[in-house]
Amino acid sequence: MATHATHTLVGDRMSGADVPDFLDLEGEHHPEGGTMLGFWIYLMSDCLIFAVLFATYAVLGRSYAAGPSPKDLFDLPIVAVNTSMLLFSSITYGFAMLAMEKDDLAKTQLWLAITGLFGAAFVGLELYEFAHLIHEGATPQRSGFLSAFFTLVGTHGLHVTFGLIWLVTLMIQTRLKGLGAENKRRLMCLSMFWHFLDVIWIGVFTFVYLMGVLQ
Repeated sequence: MATHATHTLVGDRMSGADVPDFLDLEGEHHPEGGTMLGFWIYLMSDCLIFAVLFATYAVLGRSYAAGPSPKDLFDLPIVAVNTSMLLFSSITYGFAMLAMEKDDLAKTQLWLAITGLFGAAFVGLELYEFAHLIHEGATPQRSGFLSAFFTLVGTHGLHVTFGLIWLVTLMIQTRLKGLGAENKRRLMCLSMFWHFLDVIWIGVFTFVYLMGVLQ
C-alpha cells in the first residue's frame, strides 16, 4: 500500500512537471487586492524613473555641443506614424478587455494579437529611427542632448518590448487555461501597464519631438 501511494505521488508530481512554472496557474494563488496594490506600486516606481529621465532631458536637451539639433534630426511624419501605432494598440487592447469581460476567448485572443502587431510596428519604427540617427553620426556620445534623447526614448522602447513579451505569454496562458480569474487579473495588470506606456509616449512626443522641432 505504501509503495502504491508513493508511485501515485510521484506520478502526480511528474504530470504537474509537464506544465512550465510560468504557465502553471493552479499551484499558487495570490489575493487579488494585494497583487493589484503591488502592481500599482510598481507603476509608481516607473513613473519616478520616467520623471527623472524627463528632468534629465529638460536639463540637457539644448546641449548640442556644436552638433545637430532636433530640427536637424527628427522626422515628424515618421514619428507621428509611430505614435499612431501605439495609440491604436491601446484601442485594440481595450477591445480585448471588452471581449474578456464577455468571456469570449477567441475575440480576446484576436484583439491581443492585433495589439501585439501594432506594438511590434512601434518598436520596429523606433529601431529604424535609432539606426538612421546613428548612421548620420548622431550617436548617444555626440552630445548631452543625444545622450538624454537615446536614454529616454530607449527606456520607453524597452518597456514596450517587455510589454510585448508579457502579451505573448498571456496569450499562451489564456490559450491553455482559458479566461479564469487569475488570467483576467493578469490581463488587467497588462492593460494598466500598456496604457501607462501610451501616456508616457504622448509626453515624449510632445516634449521631445514636437517642442524640439518647433523651438
